[in-house]
Amino acid sequence: MTGIIGKKIGMTTIYDEQDRSVPCTLVEINACSITQLKTVDTDGYMAVQLGFGDKKEKHTTNPLMGHFKKANLTPKRKLFEFRYSEQDLKEGKEFTLGQEVFFSDIFSENDFVDVTSISKGKGHGQHNRERAAGSIGASSFPSRVFKGMRMAGRTGGQKVKIKNLRVVRVLAEHRIVVLSGSLPGANGAYVVITK
Repeated sequence: MTGIIGKKIGMTTIYDEQDRSVPCTLVEINACSITQLKTVDTDGYMAVQLGFGDKKEKHTTNPLMGHFKKANLTPKRKLFEFRYSEQDLKEGKEFTLGQEVFFSDIFSENDFVDVTSISKGKGHGQHNRERAAGSIGASSFPSRVFKGMRMAGRTGGQKVKIKNLRVVRVLAEHRIVVLSGSLPGANGAYVVITK
């Protein structure tokens, strides 16, 4: 297994051994469940699909309900696939449907990880003056807006990967991991942590 799904809680600051302030992000790391095993015969590649966070049945479509029932699991909010290879199988790594995967099974303190998430969306609505148009042209001369005038537009809301963040602390009893630096996305956003 090369990664796990988590949920961004927010940022904080901790102090290292040299009493330096280190900005960090807290990530909730509840157990993920294996919801599907993909094989070369059926799907053309090998992957493990993980599910994170419980979801109400009434908010889950019937096809997805059938998908989760095959694995004998309750509906999950976030699904993500992690590839694996024949080499992993030779090393005796076996996966079963419904199996729980924990952060400590894959990572430990001082490991370096990559984090992928959807960045905060910043449109050009009236509630955000930075992205709204102001004065864009002169009045008497040339009485028009020049061609190619740079203007505010939609930004954010895209998949972003931040590389080489250090696992500063693992607070297993609180199901929280502390990563150095900032992560993309708003508080409460789902993040994918990979090696």
